[in-house]
Amino acid sequence: MNKECPHCGLDLEPEPGFYFGAMFISYIISGWFCILFIFFFHWVLDWSLNASFAVLLAFLAIVFVWFFRFSRSVWLHIVTKFDPSKV
Repeated sequence: MNKECPHCGLDLEPEPGFYFGAMFISYIISGWFCILFIFFFHWVLDWSLNASFAVLLAFLAIVFVWFFRFSRSVWLHIVTKFDPSKV
């Protein structure tokens, strides 16, 4: 991750532990995603529970980095104010 925004110069790492709140956002997003994923594959597509979890784990192994980056982005947008005049 960049230390600052290349366009506006916003400090993306203002203090140690700044992205601690992103952990909670990631937990909420991934938790709901997993519940809906298993619901869809097990009850809608009528797959076995073991097969549904196997596909879920394989999918999460691939998109884990995306969840991590997305939650950091959401946290950054929640706690910082964007000033378009500085762009």
